[in-house]
Amino acid sequence: MKSVRIRSTKPDRRIQAPQQQPKSPPAQEPHALPLSPSDDPHILIAKRAYELYSERGYRHGSALDDWLDAEREILSRIPPA
Repeated sequence: MKSVRIRSTKPDRRIQAPQQQPKSPPAQEPHALPLSPSDDPHILIAKRAYELYSERGYRHGSALDDWLDAEREILSRIPPA
């Protein structure tokens, strides 16, 4: 018995995984001044995390990484007591 192969006339529609950008080190502000005691670190971290999210093109899935990177950047600017 012969084997029969059926070909589709539709174009091949293989789903491609979304391309991920290489993880680059967090951008440091070259002239970032130390924070004053009146600055609320939580607000500054939230703003920086949103900036990181926007730099990635508003793609979901890395909120925790964005927050931790922002937290690391902001807390490194607080002078020791």
